[in-house]
Amino acid sequence: MSSSRTLFSDLKTDFNPLSWISKYRRNSIYYLIIMILFYHLIGFAIMIIGSVIVDLVVNQYTQPTIPLTVISVIFAGPFEETLFFGIPFYVTGNSIVALSGGIVWATLHILNTPSVQVNSLSYLTWLFVTPSIFGSLRTWISGKGWFAIISHSIWNLIFFVAGCSNGEFPCRIIDDKGLTDIAYVTTAIVFILLTYLLFLRYKNKPAFRAID
Repeated sequence: MSSSRTLFSDLKTDFNPLSWISKYRRNSIYYLIIMILFYHLIGFAIMIIGSVIVDLVVNQYTQPTIPLTVISVIFAGPFEETLFFGIPFYVTGNSIVALSGGIVWATLHILNTPSVQVNSLSYLTWLFVTPSIFGSLRTWISGKGWFAIISHSIWNLIFFVAGCSNGEFPCRIIDDKGLTDIAYVTTAIVFILLTYLLFLRYKNKPAFRAID
């Protein structure tokens, strides 16, 4: 019973916006899943409220769609998490720098559109992912960057399956020529390796110097 009370106390503290740029009080997988779902739930709420506002403010607004593949949505996880969170954090050791990377990451989602026009920008996607800035940031600084990568990829895949099942876009494993997806995979692997090396330097500088 006392352990349950402690868990709820920790969750209550981590749910508090005042703690959103600090480490989680726990970093077990179970706890991280709860926190990631918490931020996604907030994202859904903001997106729903935002959709009403966008429809009222933006004339003839249409939520855009862009070509997606299974490969691109899966490898977006390691690509985006390492580039905008992992690498900035392990290079500087500063959570505020990683937060800045997360803000850039979320903002770029507004450009998930084939046409950069006011009435076709991806406002709802941007609103949805904004709370996830803090989910990813806190997961990385809590020493579980790998979980941020995997959960990001799984979440992307869930959305992809839901979207292609509803006919929003074609259900493709790889793009027609394959070049874009190959570049995505290659870059993601490079970023993962770079992040790992930076992690070694962050945790153990002699181990990092050994590769020079």
